[in-house]
Amino acid sequence: MLDFVQQLVSGIALGCVYGLIALGFVLVYKATEVVNFAQGDLMMLGGFFAFTFISLLGFNYWLGFVAAVGAMALFGMLAERLVVRPILGYPQFSIIMATIGLGFFLRSVAGMVWGTDDLKIETPFSQGVLRLGSLVLAYDKLSVIAATIILCGVLYLFFNKTTLGTAMRASSENMLAAYYMGIPVKRVVSIVWAISAAVATCAGVLLAPITFVHSNVGLVLGLKAFPAAVLGGFGSIPGAVVGGILIGVIESMAGFYLPQGWKDVAPYIVLLAVLLLKPEGIFGLHTRKKV
Repeated sequence: MLDFVQQLVSGIALGCVYGLIALGFVLVYKATEVVNFAQGDLMMLGGFFAFTFISLLGFNYWLGFVAAVGAMALFGMLAERLVVRPILGYPQFSIIMATIGLGFFLRSVAGMVWGTDDLKIETPFSQGVLRLGSLVLAYDKLSVIAATIILCGVLYLFFNKTTLGTAMRASSENMLAAYYMGIPVKRVVSIVWAISAAVATCAGVLLAPITFVHSNVGLVLGLKAFPAAVLGGFGSIPGAVVGGILIGVIESMAGFYLPQGWKDVAPYIVLLAVLLLKPEGIFGLHTRKKV
């Protein structure tokens, strides 16, 4: 039973990282109907920024965290302006290929600037553990879960209680109608990309105590986060987080209880099973038409 609880907590912590990356997929898709396949690489770049601020420049952990989030928010706006906006209106395949190319570019630049070695960020939660009788839970994993809950709460309040958040939701529902109502759609889209990059950076920094940061970590985790977004219902913000947690828990349990090799396969088997039964995802809207 203790092993089960520890694997469950580990899976939820890893799933929270998947969920935050998937959240970035969903935010960009809802605002622009663009699938940003560079989302995992934005997380990777955010992790390297945090490593630079905290480990190389000697910033306090929290100050470095905030600086990395701010820098990546600006980078997200720049990426939208230079890479995506010029080809909006072209076939979706062109935009998808542009974001894939952006991901390759970011991985190459990260390898040249920071090297290909695994890097680790020391955090206030790296060493401590919480003991509940015989149960031992690491603070680094608990901190990821707590931070994800707080971040999701902040995003909920932002999108539902602020004027800018309402404008973003309006733009995601009908961009043309929002434009005619006086909403600066281009600016809103840039801000959505900024938020998406900031959320990805949070995932990268939170991941640091659990695993290392390296130039290919974004590609690996992005390939897990995209199915999480699909599993939760692509376009559903709560679904992205829930889908990520499900993928993380299944992966953790499969790695502990099933033979070697099942860890990476089991989440996709569950994904296929869910989509066969509920193609729109767990939280997706049912849009199938009768024929």
